[in-house]
Amino acid sequence: MPKFKYTIKDSYGKTLTNVVEDFSRESLIEKLQKQGYFVLKIESVSSEPGIEAAAAAPKKTKEKKFTHKKIKLHDVISFSRQLVTMLESGVTLLRSLEVILSQIESEKLYSVIEQVNRDVEHGSALSEAMAHHPKVFNQFWVSLIEVGEAAGTLPKVLNKLSFYLEQQAHFRSTIISSIMYPVILFFICMGAVSFFALFVGPRFESIFTTMGVDLPLITKILLGTFRFIKEKFLLIIGTIAVAVFLIKRYIQTPSGRFAKEKFLLSLPTFGNIFRLIIVERFTSQMAILVDSGVPILQALDISQRLVDNMTCANVISDIKESVRRGELLAAPMERSEFFPGMAIQMIIVGEETGELSKMLKHVANFYQETVETFMKRLATVIEPFMLVFMGAVIGIIVLAMFLPMFNIAQLGGGGGG
Repeated sequence: MPKFKYTIKDSYGKTLTNVVEDFSRESLIEKLQKQGYFVLKIESVSSEPGIEAAAAAPKKTKEKKFTHKKIKLHDVISFSRQLVTMLESGVTLLRSLEVILSQIESEKLYSVIEQVNRDVEHGSALSEAMAHHPKVFNQFWVSLIEVGEAAGTLPKVLNKLSFYLEQQAHFRSTIISSIMYPVILFFICMGAVSFFALFVGPRFESIFTTMGVDLPLITKILLGTFRFIKEKFLLIIGTIAVAVFLIKRYIQTPSGRFAKEKFLLSLPTFGNIFRLIIVERFTSQMAILVDSGVPILQALDISQRLVDNMTCANVISDIKESVRRGELLAAPMERSEFFPGMAIQMIIVGEETGELSKMLKHVANFYQETVETFMKRLATVIEPFMLVFMGAVIGIIVLAMFLPMFNIAQLGGGGGG
């Protein structure tokens, strides 16, 4: 009967290793799972030299082909969802990682998971192996998986993480798609103006000069503008490029980032939507962390680092200190005046009923729906406005260019009479 070396975690999160005999790997997995253990790794143990030599011999592998190099959000979501499915089906962690490796489409993610797989093979916990790649698996990932490993509920925690990532991807997609069409229309309009300024305007100006026509005021202004754009085109493009570069460099500094956030938050209507997006991100992260069993102080610390907003991060830091002194979450949130009243009331109810994670989830869902509704309505309003704006710009250009022609035609008709 073949021998197997297994590594498991019990219900208390303790790691156990042993060598046993069994009919097959699948049979051993089934027995261990029925006993309530979470299977991390199972390896075949053989004393036959021939088999050991065969196992040690290098395998010829086909060169892996990738569809893209960088790591996209859907790559990480796909990895998380595949890992959940395989672990829930009873496949060991090592075997799951090996199977997922063969299906990864991102070259960079492949190298990261390959290293994670090697670290796990050498005895590292999954959370420890992922912590070596903070650009792919941030503290949010590591803390959740660490809790799942300790409690023996890794598939359950990964399932929550996958759902969170999918929800955030949908939220981001909704916002981007709402503003994409108006932005495209704006650049088309600017492209049309540049085309007229560089190519069409000078030809009309040459014709009018040759004919010695007295031009209407609108035509003079437009031709003067086109002349300026053509003569200073490279200077204008260079100035815009330098300005964008300097602004980007400035907002990467702490003072610049804070100034940008202050400006965005102070905008009428849009400032409130920007605030709600931050609140949604904070509450959704806190919901999954608390629900997975992460202590509240550690959850606040993780959210502070991941919220991606200095203003909110400072607020969370103050909340964390208040909670450390023994206060509940809602009181310092209310004092900060950053969070909406509805969110605070929901969190008060959650703390009183012991359903904090559920209430945080409700708050996140509510503000996500609020932002999505606003963005869809905004797109509905902006699209016709941009079409009218484009029509007006093109109409003014056409009118200014052809108005002198109409005057010439009328004068020619009058002279013939």
